[in-house]
Amino acid sequence: MSTKYKIHDSQQLYFVSFATVNWIDVFTRRLYNDIFVDSLRYCQQHKGLELYAWCLMTNHAHLIISSEQDNLSSILRDLKRHTSKTILQAIQENMQESRREWMLWMFERAGQRNSHNEHYQFWQQDNHPIELHSNELRRQRLDYLHRNPVVAGFVDTPEDFLYSSARSYAGQSGLLEVLLIG
Repeated sequence: MSTKYKIHDSQQLYFVSFATVNWIDVFTRRLYNDIFVDSLRYCQQHKGLELYAWCLMTNHAHLIISSEQDNLSSILRDLKRHTSKTILQAIQENMQESRREWMLWMFERAGQRNSHNEHYQFWQQDNHPIELHSNELRRQRLDYLHRNPVVAGFVDTPEDFLYSSARSYAGQSGLLEVLLIG
């Protein structure tokens, strides 16, 4: 794997993106979205994750993060592992989920193709971290992250999207506490 997309210094700000396998639209239900948000909050409170910006789309997430006290790669690994197990369990138990059998079949199929998995694979393996070494790059990625739901046609303005830090940047209350990029 190229060193271009590795986290070298956890104290630096990184833009990371990760997607569900086959870009499956899992995050269309509040139940699954809230599991992701709760997991991010847990990582903030117990693992030293510093969250500057975030956006959860239907099949992928964007984060701007760092960590003063822990290995950022380990935090991301734990976040993805926990959300994977918890969301898969929620899908299995959700009798209202019309796509349950299909999604589980797709995740199981992806898991069978990857020797690192026991049964299912929920997330694609890469995080594609990009170190944000300049203010210009930070502003560009922050704008890209917050405009994602607008470009997708979900909302008219970034702060209208619930599962994003755009509200915090607009001076409103968001779902998660974030450290604002100046």
